[in-house]
Amino acid sequence: MISDGVPRSPTVYPPAKGRMWAMMAGSLVFVALGVVFLAVHSSVKMTVAGVLAVPFFGFCSVIIARRLLRNRPELVLDDAGLEHVHLGRFAWDEIAAVRIRDQRVRGASHWFIELVLHDPDAYLARAPRLVRGAASMNARVGFGPANMAVNTLPVPPAAVLDAMRRHCPGLVVQG
Repeated sequence: MISDGVPRSPTVYPPAKGRMWAMMAGSLVFVALGVVFLAVHSSVKMTVAGVLAVPFFGFCSVIIARRLLRNRPELVLDDAGLEHVHLGRFAWDEIAAVRIRDQRVRGASHWFIELVLHDPDAYLARAPRLVRGAASMNARVGFGPANMAVNTLPVPPAAVLDAMRRHCPGLVVQG
């Protein structure tokens, strides 16, 4: 939006480094536990847990390390749209609405900002491979394909929604 004839400067959210370092430490702990399970292999369950834990949490560690080293903004909002480090670029006119969503897993809440898209299929055609792979899992739990985890943002989700509304005053925010 242009205010008094001057475009607004972008709102830039860097990654929440403290939380990302904590996620990295947690991933490495699970890799180590997986290695221990494989070394001890006292039961089939432990061996299977090790076989699953090492590659999965190893992959998570690599992804987090790359993000920490790149030091790219997590989210950039501007008058034309938004760009998320994983989801890519969206023009405001592609977004029908936004909403804060809560996914409960084993009693723990995981918060997301969901972008409700006018044409999800068009987005999925250009989305990064990892997003396309997660889209079917998201659909099974009632989410659309474009969800931003808020645990890597340095501000609460309500602050992000307020900034989105500053850049796009007509943006629909659902419940």
